[in-house]
Amino acid sequence: MDYVLIPGAGGRAWYWHLVASGLTGHGHRCIAVELPSDDDTKGLLDYAHAVLDAVDTRGEVVIVAASLGAFIAPLVVEPFRTAAVVLVNPMIPVPGETPGAWWGNTGAVEARRARASRLGYSVDFDPGTYMLHDVPPEVLATATPKGEQSQRPFRDPCIFSGWPAATTVISGEDDRFFPLEFQQQLARERLHVEPVVVPGGHLVALAHAIELTAAILTLTGGR
Repeated sequence: MDYVLIPGAGGRAWYWHLVASGLTGHGHRCIAVELPSDDDTKGLLDYAHAVLDAVDTRGEVVIVAASLGAFIAPLVVEPFRTAAVVLVNPMIPVPGETPGAWWGNTGAVEARRARASRLGYSVDFDPGTYMLHDVPPEVLATATPKGEQSQRPFRDPCIFSGWPAATTVISGEDDRFFPLEFQQQLARERLHVEPVVVPGGHLVALAHAIELTAAILTLTGGR
């Protein structure tokens, strides 16, 4: 099976390197896509074209998309022979929604702050508290440098007809950015599915790659 791995904001293919290693270890091929996320001239369709340009197969693929990548996944489902879509800690869009409007439409910020208040960490966003809190330093040390995420794609509507039936969600149990309860509600409302819960926070592919890889394989029949 070919797995197409789409990162979230920041656009680094590097985000998936540990999961890609696990999937290839089970005999699958992986294409981790680098997105033009630091280019202010590129929007959602350009991100989708980056995915299409990176994949050189006519066989079936599984699309795995993290966070903001969920806005790109539905744009590439039809051009591929897509066997399944797996969304990881995702910003699940409805047709025509922009990433910028998604926050207010879903109550994501309120959910984040409510969990922080309840558990006693800062309600003010900072990467260390909300993104990096469970990522091992030795993994972070291998990060590739890249410019900041452009706001350009957040203005673009995600135009698609609907999600394929074979769409599933994996949620990190300790995601501080998109709390588990919020993700569960969003997946039920927008996809009518129950997320599979794995250990880890928002950057689960870096912090708990083994568990995430196992969940992806189980959901997609990869083992």
